[in-house]
Amino acid sequence: METLQPVLAVVFVLGMLGGALYWLRAKGLARFNGKGIGRSGARQMRVIERLPLTPNHSLHLVMVGGQRLLVAISPSGCTVVDAAAWQVSGQIAAEER
Repeated sequence: METLQPVLAVVFVLGMLGGALYWLRAKGLARFNGKGIGRSGARQMRVIERLPLTPNHSLHLVMVGGQRLLVAISPSGCTVVDAAAWQVSGQIAAEER
């Protein structure tokens, strides 16, 4: 009987949490789609290519929202080098379609 009370308390608390989650999902205040909380299925940012220059310096070609950015990474921080339209090799261009 002494162990039954804590077990029932834990079951009660978990039931209350589950009920609150169900209520929040029904109201549209909480979304769980298996890909993370509140994330849409389409990725908005991805690294196309990385070129290491030294152990502490590198260049990254990043696609953000359909625009390609060339970003320089160093110990002092990050700098956007260029945000122009890039000509991409056939393999990468085929992945984007």
